[in-house]
Amino acid sequence: MRYFLLKTFWKLLSNIPFPVMYILSDGLFYPFYYLVRYRRKIIRKNLTESFPEKSIDEIKTIEKKFYRFFLDVIFETCKAATMSKNTIGRRMKFVNVEVLNQSCFEKKSVSLYLGHFGNWEWISSLALYVPDDVAGGQIYHRIHNKLVDRLLYENRSRFGVANIEMKETLRWITDKIQNQKIMIVGYIADQSPRKKDLKHYLHFLNHHAPVFTGTEKITKRYGMDAYYVDIKRIKRGYYEASFIRMHENPQSLPDFELTEIYFKWLEESIRKQPELYLWSHNRFKYAKN
Repeated sequence: MRYFLLKTFWKLLSNIPFPVMYILSDGLFYPFYYLVRYRRKIIRKNLTESFPEKSIDEIKTIEKKFYRFFLDVIFETCKAATMSKNTIGRRMKFVNVEVLNQSCFEKKSVSLYLGHFGNWEWISSLALYVPDDVAGGQIYHRIHNKLVDRLLYENRSRFGVANIEMKETLRWITDKIQNQKIMIVGYIADQSPRKKDLKHYLHFLNHHAPVFTGTEKITKRYGMDAYYVDIKRIKRGYYEASFIRMHENPQSLPDFELTEIYFKWLEESIRKQPELYLWSHNRFKYAKN
């Protein structure tokens, strides 16, 4: 019953026209920023440590832009529940998807490196532009709230991509290989590792930060091509994603170099449009000085 009510409310919100939705988002900014102050200390800390060269006024400007964008993404994620293929195709453009299809044509599976940057929730619509015989998957972490987790699971599956819980990644990939299926698998690879998994550190946004290396290990182990997904916000509610080949032969690279390449590209994206990164995530809690 609780899930039915939540889903009904979600669907009602998703049917609000975009212009009205953004008016609501604008209206919520003031109580969200000035009264609720959602994760304000973490956001300010992350921004000031990541951009020590910026003045406090510049930091506050980015901070406010982030809050506005964060509210937009919440509403945009909700809209995905009912958006048509034509609508999301106009609002989430993949400018060079042919490079992925070429890898698939050459019988090479693909790892897509993403970050919590831009509207990562709409990236699942990529499944509309790849061949039907290519298996599409996205790795995710379960949300503690089971009702919200179920809702997002359904949202992310609408356009034909499989949701793969992180602990099931190898099993899913092995199954596809055994069935001779070509795959395109997306990883949001900038998560903060658990304390017991702090094995590799690198320089990212002025921090000596621990990083996951599992995406690199899978990519190299199974001979997959690797692409960074470079997302840009063109204007409110409109995004473009392009695919940058990270290396011609990832398997030839020394350990951790592919991961280094990914974080270099991600930092470049963040510095161009810093308000589009998820600063509310406690990304640097285990960073070293």
